[in-house]
Amino acid sequence: MKAIRNSAKALIVREGRLLVIHLTDGEGDWYGLPGGGQERMETLHEAVRRECREELGVDVEVHELLFIREYLSINHEFANFEPDEHQIEFMFRCSLPDGIEPNVGALPDTAQIGVAWLPLDTLGEHRLYPRALSSHAAHFAGRSGAPVYLGDVN
Repeated sequence: MKAIRNSAKALIVREGRLLVIHLTDGEGDWYGLPGGGQERMETLHEAVRRECREELGVDVEVHELLFIREYLSINHEFANFEPDEHQIEFMFRCSLPDGIEPNVGALPDTAQIGVAWLPLDTLGEHRLYPRALSSHAAHFAGRSGAPVYLGDVN
């Protein structure tokens, strides 16, 4: 059995659009938040900064924690591919320095083919993971009324 994996993710919103990494697989294009696994002796803030440098080629400023997502693969559509994944994702509001545009960083995810800015009001129209993000888009810019723990969602 695999250990539980902590992951730190960046929620970066600019002008009503969410910054995502653009990936591809056998089913086509899909999108995810920049970020990834926390390494031993690394804080969550350090993890999200490092992952954004690797995937976006930029240094981000990390702000408050917006959401915590728990993911147990056995309960979702990828159970056949990854039956024993248990991940806890910490999603932080982050920002980019003024005038900086992200691009694919030096160490992108294996399936990453680019970056994209998705309009917040169209998140549900894209193959975006976790899918639950689209129902919480109104809370990305500020925390008012936003739930912190999203539960086991995909």
